[in-house]
Amino acid sequence: MHATTACKNQNKSSDGTYYEENYNPIVANSVDKDLDKIKKEGVLRALVVYSSTSYFLYKGQAMGFEYELLQRLAKDLNLKLEIVVSNDLDSQFEVLNRGDVDLIAHGMTVTNQRKWEVDFTEYLYLTKQVLVQKKPDNFRSLSWKQLEKAIIHSPIELIGDTVSIRKNSAYSERLKSLSNEVGGQIVIDTLDSALSTGEIMEMVANGEIKYTIADENLAKINASNLPVLDISVPISFSQRIAWVTRKKSKHLRKAVNAWILKHRKTTIFRVIYNKYFKNKRSFKRRTDSDYYSLKNNQISKYDDLIKAHAKTLNWDWRLLASQVYQESKFDPKANSWAGAHGLMQVMPATAKELGIKDISNPDESLRGGTLYLKQMYERFNTISDSINRIKFTLAAYNCGYGHILDAQRLAEHDGLNPQIWTNHVSKAIKGLSVPRNYRKSFIKYGYVRGSEPANYVRQIFDRYSHYKELISLE
Repeated sequence: MHATTACKNQNKSSDGTYYEENYNPIVANSVDKDLDKIKKEGVLRALVVYSSTSYFLYKGQAMGFEYELLQRLAKDLNLKLEIVVSNDLDSQFEVLNRGDVDLIAHGMTVTNQRKWEVDFTEYLYLTKQVLVQKKPDNFRSLSWKQLEKAIIHSPIELIGDTVSIRKNSAYSERLKSLSNEVGGQIVIDTLDSALSTGEIMEMVANGEIKYTIADENLAKINASNLPVLDISVPISFSQRIAWVTRKKSKHLRKAVNAWILKHRKTTIFRVIYNKYFKNKRSFKRRTDSDYYSLKNNQISKYDDLIKAHAKTLNWDWRLLASQVYQESKFDPKANSWAGAHGLMQVMPATAKELGIKDISNPDESLRGGTLYLKQMYERFNTISDSINRIKFTLAAYNCGYGHILDAQRLAEHDGLNPQIWTNHVSKAIKGLSVPRNYRKSFIKYGYVRGSEPANYVRQIFDRYSHYKELISLE
């Protein structure tokens, strides 16, 4: 993210005089993709940051301020949401202008320098930048006066000192302006752009760097777990925090702006904001958990068992983990209204057939569930595409093999492809909840609430996409 020197072209006005016009090659060469093309594709691609507030995994579930808002925005725009995790903050504007994503959805400070390359949406919230500094290690035993002497209280005291911040961040712009305002140099030490605000604040707490800058709301929630930090010194006035669109995406920006203006003052928006930026107890519970993706490469306490049983299927263990979450949310004592039990929600009759003696035993449940999946998978041997074959297998696990065969027959009757799940057999199985379809002569297993297996497969694969982004394979 950087400003580029403008080129000036001479243009002739209507009165015959010449005037100079700034030409921005970055904007001129950016992809011409707006809301109409996005709607045609049916997918909203949003670039997010993997952090403790924006987007992360906790106990097998994708969470985050931006993530929750994006889900609601995509639903309102009638688009499927595709999350793309940024692994290089410096190249975000390039990724956006190239057309790899449609929206940068993490809290960015609105600045004139950034407006050169991109446009900002309406602001999501206001915050100010604060100095993050470390108190003495023995701060709890110090008197108030001793503690006051040990830390700085004004930005002026930073003259001649060093502040460590991410390269090309809004903090860099602010520190340069601050140096000018206080009439003395503040040395800027640039850090890796891949570091999150929380990680940089931990570096201050550990004594690896002396000072950093953070948005106050991020500073407060992260400092709640790091009491050795002081975040009381403001270094800016209130600033607008917004999302980012391409300059050419005027209709998308208009739609996002309308959505933000409509929702920004609602109760649900405040609940979501408070959940990630103000609820310190919830933040501590997440960050202390072994099943918090920013802390460990774990989804659940049963990961090792899931990995072992996934090998019998030759599936990515994260896909099987997504199914286990869908079935039981990793609760081995879970029971359904239909009488299914355990991690894999195996029915008692099926458990008996599979030789499962104790459905509530995680290892037994996974063994039986994966054995049943393998049986289903082998039955769909005419489906050559492996992903489609897995989707048919999962659907059969949910509602029964016979109903899937019926859905394939109906798909073929309706001119759809019986070998493709999404928008073909998934569409047909929804039709089997309607009498005119399930009463057809070639339908053998009758009525099924087809939206359930359709949603089941979709939700498992949606969650799997999050697991692939946030949890490494090994």
